[in-house]
Amino acid sequence: MLKKRTVCALLSILIVSVCVAQNGITSNPDWQIKPAISPGFVLVHRSTIGHLIKGYPTNYEINISKPTLGNKLWHHENNMPDIGLSLQCLDFKNPSQLGYALTVAPYIEIPLNEKEKRSRLVIRLCFGATYITKSFDIKTNHKNIAIGSHVNAFVQFKGFWQFKLSKALRFEPGFIFTHASNGKAKNPNLGLNVLSLNMALNILMPSTKPKPEIIKVDSSTKAKSKNEIMAFAAIGFNQRNIATKDLKCYVVSLTYQRNVRNTHKFSVGFDLFYDENYQIDYENTFLRKPTGFEGMRMSARLGYSYNVGRISFPIELGYYVFQKTQPDANIVSRIGVRYYSRSGLIVHFGLRTHFAVAYDFEYGLGYRFFLK
Repeated sequence: MLKKRTVCALLSILIVSVCVAQNGITSNPDWQIKPAISPGFVLVHRSTIGHLIKGYPTNYEINISKPTLGNKLWHHENNMPDIGLSLQCLDFKNPSQLGYALTVAPYIEIPLNEKEKRSRLVIRLCFGATYITKSFDIKTNHKNIAIGSHVNAFVQFKGFWQFKLSKALRFEPGFIFTHASNGKAKNPNLGLNVLSLNMALNILMPSTKPKPEIIKVDSSTKAKSKNEIMAFAAIGFNQRNIATKDLKCYVVSLTYQRNVRNTHKFSVGFDLFYDENYQIDYENTFLRKPTGFEGMRMSARLGYSYNVGRISFPIELGYYVFQKTQPDANIVSRIGVRYYSRSGLIVHFGLRTHFAVAYDFEYGLGYRFFLK
């Protein structure tokens, strides 16, 4: 059951991300292929994982992408980005305890310069799934307390410079932050973070087929109003300890969002959490079961979202303004992916963390109410 749930979580990331690629990309006949190599180091965010570091990891990538055509409003809002799929192999240089991370992840690369230049800065947003060949095993790999499952969520942020060498070739050096985690769906789950130096060659393979003529730009993704109210409900799962039962986590969220341009949202909101894990913490503290709101936690938060068409990437930081006991943290944060339909329906996928330690993945549905 746990493996099925984890796979569903990762598939949801892939499906939402691929929606971007389906939006006005497939009709472009041109292709790009980009091999890359990225030497780096593991960020030891907990002293307890220091023994897992045996060398400097290296990431090997093959990226396949297409440039956007300009037939969608979000293409122009994001300076004509590239959309692609990344296949990666990360060698942790610890084959017996960490092994390799084999990754499949859709991505979007957004230039920060509106006009195309011989050199310009680009940001990559990349979400997907990774298979780590050596996860925790109580009998054969008990020292790997960083990752408790083979299948994990994968998040990558990359900043790099594009240097145009010719019409068909670009050199792209930069920096990468890579994260792998199962969202505490299976313990242990401290997660693995790698910071790398990236070196890539982007090879354009133009097609002999003509590009379609752009007669009209589709602006259906434009925000209907500057102000909106968003509400969603979600469920998550985590484990309290190694090899224990799954515990459910529920959240109901209410948010005011302000659309700044069409690519940026700022927000303020409240989240009400009901966690079976927290119920146990309460009972351990007060020696009785909670009643009513005693077993709940509420956070007030601020947020920012970057929007690519109907796909939104929120980053939110909150504080538990109500909790009867403090088992783990006062500060709560969330990163995620949301899909905004034209009708107002929202599909939400998020990772809730306490001080950069995953608490659970959230799978939810919601609705946007547009205000004048």
